[in-house]
Amino acid sequence: MRKTLCIVALAVVAVACGDSTTVTPQAAPSASFPVSIAAGNGTITIPKRPSRIVSLSPTATEILFAIDAGSQVVAVDDQSNYPTTAPKTKLSGFEPNVEAIAAYTPDLVVYATEVKNLGASLGTVKIPAVQQDAANTLDDTYTQVEQLGRATGHPKEAARLIARMKKDISVVVGSAPTFSGQLSYYHELDSQFFSTTSKTFIGTLYGLLHLKNIADPADKPDNHYPQLSPEAIIQADPDLIFLADTKCCSQSAATVAKRPGWGKITAVKEGDVIALDDDIASRWGPRVVDFLRTVVAALEELKKAS
Repeated sequence: MRKTLCIVALAVVAVACGDSTTVTPQAAPSASFPVSIAAGNGTITIPKRPSRIVSLSPTATEILFAIDAGSQVVAVDDQSNYPTTAPKTKLSGFEPNVEAIAAYTPDLVVYATEVKNLGASLGTVKIPAVQQDAANTLDDTYTQVEQLGRATGHPKEAARLIARMKKDISVVVGSAPTFSGQLSYYHELDSQFFSTTSKTFIGTLYGLLHLKNIADPADKPDNHYPQLSPEAIIQADPDLIFLADTKCCSQSAATVAKRPGWGKITAVKEGDVIALDDDIASRWGPRVVDFLRTVVAALEELKKAS
């Protein structure tokens, strides 16, 4: 039996490193203001280049720093833990407090989830707020990067980041080993067996590598995050198990192996239970490249043993 593979996604955003991708002067987006952003909360006009940004979205925080707008960020929410230099506060994106946000005198607020009419509430105190829902596809991610680039006065940097991400994803996906048959996988969100189907953002990433999602039969039009039963997972017998609950729920290859009946699953027997970084696996920003690298590394290990 092979030694259980445990790959933790890279701590450094590889896509934030420089490469040869450039934007020609003729094609370079304009950094002039005011700019209008077609956000989730409507068309938002930002009158001038913001210098005091508050981010209530961990993904947006990662994007802002990746496009060199980090120096303009004065506060981020309590879940924004990357990069470590981000000014983390007690602000919450799940239970936002307008007064607490306004205390940072922001000239731009970026958030993911619309709670308590946050955008409209901030609008009443003359604070531009841009909502960016969770991405469904990579194109959604690229759109959000482009929007934040224009909103912060960094359109060129945003264009370069998008180019790097596309290039890196193409290279990573192209390097993935091939198999005679389609491999199946189970992506675990928590220890209660909630998973994701191919119609989610993370599901589309696995789809780039032509993996079969055992959660797809449980997909519903209004719910792409089904709770599976242990029996269904055992019966599906996935070739790979990806754990996105290593931080939240202390799950590991060892804990999975101790679950009743799970020892007969191919992924457990063959040592193909892969520990992910919960944060990287739940966000749709620049570090999706790191996530794909982790999955490809797992496929390469499986290929070596086959």
